[in-house]
Amino acid sequence: MIIDFHVHCFNDELAYKAVPKLAKCANIPARLDGTISSIKESMKKANVDKSVVLSIATKPSQTEKINTWTALIQDDSIIAFGSVHPENENWRDELLKLRQNGVKGIKFHPDYQKFYVDDKKVYPIYELAIELGFIILFHAGVDLGLPKPYRATPERLRKVIDNFPEGRFVVAHMGGFLYWDEVERHLVGTEVYFDTSYSLRFMDIDQAKRIINNHGYKKILFATDSPWGDQSEEVSKVREFSFGSEIESAILGLNAKELLGI
Repeated sequence: MIIDFHVHCFNDELAYKAVPKLAKCANIPARLDGTISSIKESMKKANVDKSVVLSIATKPSQTEKINTWTALIQDDSIIAFGSVHPENENWRDELLKLRQNGVKGIKFHPDYQKFYVDDKKVYPIYELAIELGFIILFHAGVDLGLPKPYRATPERLRKVIDNFPEGRFVVAHMGGFLYWDEVERHLVGTEVYFDTSYSLRFMDIDQAKRIINNHGYKKILFATDSPWGDQSEEVSKVREFSFGSEIESAILGLNAKELLGI
């Protein structure tokens, strides 16, 4: 089984506007058009069984609309996470609604949502999300489409992890895009998961292997960041590490299967 733990999709009308704009801002090419149909076609080509679609409410007013769409797109191959903007006054109701709709997790992107990940004003949201059983996925490190400051660094994330040891956290981009030295200092060896989205091709191979070995391969989740990464190419990249069948199978899907409870 192969599970891509980190993809981005939009409704068709928005995808045709948003993806070219995001590609221009980050100066990186999109490999897909950002629609659900395009990710499903990619999954067939790459033999990916399931993809986790991550949406981001970049404005408080987007929260309800995004979460309604999240519930609608879920099927046998699509697992969708919801989004809560910390400044949306209805965040409690939104979390409860997501739980009622069978959504398994939520994503935060502190840079787009303009809050520091360790700001204690956000802790009540984390607390309720954990209480409701959600997986919490954080963007971490640099976002190529956004300027500094970067609000979810490994050091800041460590404070969140220490405050919520019972949380099920996934930290994207191997713990923090382009912050991998800090990942080794602050996050390796903790109980969080790292996803591989848009990272392995940029990492020194020895450092990537060291992080995986020292953190524990059972806490590594295959992910592509599609449409910014190609699923077939990213599967091949994992296999290039030559970890052996047990570790490879765990990273590509079995770890995610266990975490998602599917």
